Amino acid sequence: MCVGLSAKVVSVKDGTAIIDASGAKRGVSAELLDDLEPGDYVMVHAGVAIAKITADDENETEGILAGLPSHAR
Repeated sequence: MCVGLSAKVVSVKDGTAIIDASGAKRGVSAELLDDLEPGDYVMVHAGVAIAKITADDENETEGILAGLPSHAR
């Protein structure tokens, strides 16, 4: 099973995106996505932004995660 993490793009430079995933900021590869800009939402897997998603997708994911016990996150 693969697990992806939804995140908001904070900045993009030289093929790397800084993302914010529930307050945790990380650098990930943005090489697979064209026209990625700050404010976009992405699905991240294994340190790579693999797809753009909508803000609605992000909100749905955050809602699901908020409903999980803290030890399951």
